[in-house]
Amino acid sequence: MMYQKGEMVPTRNAYGQALIELGEQTEDVVVFEADISKSTRTDGFARKFPERFFNIGVAEQNEMAIAAGAAMCGKIPFVSTYAVFASMRACEQIRTFVAYPKLNVNICPSHGGVTSANDGATHQATEDLGIIRTIPGMTVLMPADVVTTRMAVHQAAAMDGPVYIRLTRGGVPVLYDESVDFQIGKAISLQEGKDITLIAIGDMVCKALVAAEELAKEGLDTTVLDMHTIKPIDEEAIVKAAVQTGSIVTVEDHQIYGGLGSAVAEVLVEKHPVAMERIGLKNTFAESGEYEELLNKYGMDVPSIVQAAKRVISRKK
Repeated sequence: MMYQKGEMVPTRNAYGQALIELGEQTEDVVVFEADISKSTRTDGFARKFPERFFNIGVAEQNEMAIAAGAAMCGKIPFVSTYAVFASMRACEQIRTFVAYPKLNVNICPSHGGVTSANDGATHQATEDLGIIRTIPGMTVLMPADVVTTRMAVHQAAAMDGPVYIRLTRGGVPVLYDESVDFQIGKAISLQEGKDITLIAIGDMVCKALVAAEELAKEGLDTTVLDMHTIKPIDEEAIVKAAVQTGSIVTVEDHQIYGGLGSAVAEVLVEKHPVAMERIGLKNTFAESGEYEELLNKYGMDVPSIVQAAKRVISRKK
């Protein structure tokens, strides 16, 4: 399926597409679902390969354990549910039955961050990246659009060890075409500047790009990095940006604790400390509401990113 740049498409759509492609390539691909296949977009795989699709029901802990068993038998399992339930309800199973034995289980939950919007705090996964990032051996990422999501799913299937790919419920703009050099663990540099670096993940990459345009109107030159993988994080790209611009703002749809901002700060404090600020939820649950309104209320919208960049630049000077 081809996408047009700027088109608004949920990344979960690309996940469903990639599963079918992988299913056609090898019979080892199996999918486990927690009774929400239409929401996670695994329903297409279920129709095409019913013998390799397993609806475990609303039992995410069992779902992870069964997927671990499938991996031990040589299968390539993909596990689907909502991110809040994958990371919390099934956290022990991910840690003990998937990560501890280093199994090839691909956990690809939808509804990451506040993209689930009107579903409210119970379904908004704003802590999941931080939780899963602490588990040894996990690869953790959130692609920015459908093009890179499809690539991430294909790459995850070929990797050795467990992978967590966070997906969006709501539509995000298509940023890339098929020529993009997407590699798990390597940041994508969308533009380079000398004054400030914006490091973003997932649905916030497009917001960082718009903020960079606004900063350019005021004569400020911005580097923008799509840091789609927060574990293993691209330390080289972070240090290079810190050296070039001397100031960094991280932008994530997540609590500012434990996620992208924390991961970048860890690199900077050890390798090259610079002025820094984090955009994200600040020790609060989000309300139920429209996605853009939530970003505005909690200081995660474009004007908030612009103001944070100016503050960091002034600290640098």
